[in-house]
Amino acid sequence: MNTTDFQALVWQRGRELFRAMPWRESTDPYLVLVSELMLQQTQVERVIPKFNSFIARFPDVFGLASASLADVLIAWSGLGYNRRAKYLHQAAQKIVTDYGGLVPSTQAELVGLPGVGPNTAAAVLAYGFNQPVVFVETNIRSVYFHHFFEDATSVSDQALREVVRITLDSTQPRQWYWALMDYGNDLKRRGVGQITKSSHYKKQSPLQGSLREVRGQILRRLTRGDATEAELRSELEADGRFAAALADLIRDGLVERSRNQLNLTK
Repeated sequence: MNTTDFQALVWQRGRELFRAMPWRESTDPYLVLVSELMLQQTQVERVIPKFNSFIARFPDVFGLASASLADVLIAWSGLGYNRRAKYLHQAAQKIVTDYGGLVPSTQAELVGLPGVGPNTAAAVLAYGFNQPVVFVETNIRSVYFHHFFEDATSVSDQALREVVRITLDSTQPRQWYWALMDYGNDLKRRGVGQITKSSHYKKQSPLQGSLREVRGQILRRLTRGDATEAELRSELEADGRFAAALADLIRDGLVERSRNQLNLTK
C-alpha cells in the first residue's frame, strides 16, 4: 500500500472509530502527560474515570507538585503500577522547579522527567504540542503490522519507526495519531495485526498470585489510614508474599514505617 492510500484509509477509519476521551478535549500538555502515564499498561476504560477524578483533585502541575505523595497515591488508588504515581508526582515537581510550571516541549527535556521514556515523551510532543514526531505503541503496531508487515513473524521497533516516519501525516500529527490509535484499537479487538509479531513484545504477567497483587492490596488498605504490620497481615490474610511486597513498597518510597505504624509516604 502506498503512503497516499494508507493515509486516506487511516483518516477514514479514524473518523468512523473516533473515541471521545477527556484528554482529547483539552490539549494542555499537563493533562496529556497525566493521561500518558496512566495509560501505561492500563486500558482506556479503566483510566477515564480515574483521570477525571485525579484532574479534579490536581487540576494543574502546581497543585500536583505541592501535594504530598500520600495524597497522590490515594488519588491514584485502583489503577495499579503505583510507581507511576510517584514518578508523575516527581515529574510535576521537576517541571515546577526547572521549567517554571511549563511542561517542556523537547524530547531531551521530557525524557529527563521521572517515568518518561522516549515513546511517552514523543506522545506528549504529538498530543500536547502537535509536533510531527515518530513513536510506536501497541495500537500503532497493530495498524502497521496489518498493512505493512502482514507476512512478517518478528518486527523490530526500529524497522517499524521507519515506516511510521515515511507515512506520517505531518500536517496534523495530533489528529493523525488519534486516528491511528482508534484504528489500531479496533484491529486488536478483532484479532487483527497481532502485537506478538513485535520483537519487543512481552506478555504482561497475570495479577492474581503475583507480588504486584499484594503490593496493591497493602497500598489500598493504607489509603484508608495507618496500620501496624500485624493489623495489615490480619486484615489482608497475608500469605508468603506479604513480607517481600511490603519491603518493596518501603524500598520504592511508597510506604513509610514510623515506630510501629505503617503509612503512605507523606
